[in-house]
Amino acid sequence: MRFCFDRWCRGAHHSDLLNAIMTTQEIRQRSTFFYGYIIVLASLVIVAAAEGALYSFGVFFAPLLSEFGWTRAMTSGALSLSAVVHIPILVVVGRLTDKIGPRLVLSVCGFFLGLGYLLMSQTRAMWQLYLFYGVIASIGMGFYWVPVISIVPRWFVKKRGLMMAIVTSGVGVGQLVVPPLANWLISAYGWRKSYLIIGGVTMGVIMIAAQFLRHHPSQMGQLSYGGNEMEKENSVEEVGGLSFREAIHTRHFWMASVLFLSWVFCLSIVMVHSVIHAIGLGMSPASAANILAIIGGMGIAGRLAFGRMADVIGMKPTLIISLALMSIGFLWLLVATEMWMIYLFAAIFGITYGTVEILQSPIMANLFGLSSLGAFVGLNTAIGAIGFVIGPVLGGYIFDVTGSYQVIFLVCAAMGIISTILSALLPLAGDKGEHSKS
Repeated sequence: MRFCFDRWCRGAHHSDLLNAIMTTQEIRQRSTFFYGYIIVLASLVIVAAAEGALYSFGVFFAPLLSEFGWTRAMTSGALSLSAVVHIPILVVVGRLTDKIGPRLVLSVCGFFLGLGYLLMSQTRAMWQLYLFYGVIASIGMGFYWVPVISIVPRWFVKKRGLMMAIVTSGVGVGQLVVPPLANWLISAYGWRKSYLIIGGVTMGVIMIAAQFLRHHPSQMGQLSYGGNEMEKENSVEEVGGLSFREAIHTRHFWMASVLFLSWVFCLSIVMVHSVIHAIGLGMSPASAANILAIIGGMGIAGRLAFGRMADVIGMKPTLIISLALMSIGFLWLLVATEMWMIYLFAAIFGITYGTVEILQSPIMANLFGLSSLGAFVGLNTAIGAIGFVIGPVLGGYIFDVTGSYQVIFLVCAAMGIISTILSALLPLAGDKGEHSKS
């Protein structure tokens, strides 16, 4: 700044002074650590904690059945109830996040999710299972997904797809770590103390990580990553697209929603019934719990790979490839009777299923713009939650009646094929590259 003042004193034009000041400000901003990376890291931790707790339900499934003698359909009903509780929350949480910010919303998430798991340690009747898990914990889960995936696009204009892939890879981290940990805790301390430990850790991790979140770069005196270079394009994105009312009257919104619902249905079957199915085939509980760990580990690689693929070849072919492979995986599961065959299914499912999570928000943005993206994602997720309402109970009921999961695995393969067809019909034109609407 002294250099600039000296030049001005020597008779330099006023514009030279302004240019020098702007150059100094640019250098200072470039030298400042970009807080968006903290946003990504905190979001990754929140996703891992929340999804790890969610996916541990399948590990607790067998001990609950053993102690109380409940049917699989009755026990799975708690998960279906949680999806019912999610639906009204998801419809409004996107706009709530815009109004009060993700920090408070995700703090609420951590409190209720952890509290539900703490209370699960005291379960002694079916109504308590439904209250503690199906209502209290699910309130926390309802406040979780939409804020996490809606905050990252505000911080990153460039590399948005990569950052979304990193954040959503927290799903895989949670699956990789928490279910095997839950299985070890159950074997060492019993399922009640295990719920206490997981509930306390989940509450603490999410609530602490949420305090690092900021809704917009301006709160830290920064620009979004790439916002300087892409200011014009970004301003077009923000004002373009359909209104919420206009979008929900298009067939493309409902096609995308049915696609998401079908995917959630398949996910719920794997999450709730895969471990108990493997135990029924003769696998030990520890070996069966590894199914979720494999899905989690392969899910990390799959998200990063398919996220990059979407940037290179576009969202539509990426969706078609991943969903087609997922459908083949369920057909393979129909004949899988040995451990390595079950593990192969877990690897295929893990690699492919996360693609929908990565592209959910970009698909909504590509089809309808960003002006009401939070509302689009919230309603789309709420519709998808219907798959969680139906899937676990239907899977448990079919097993209770037939003594086998074959029929429900065939249904999952069919729904995967339906999702593949819908992804091919969506008009996701011009979605390749970092500079796309997504």
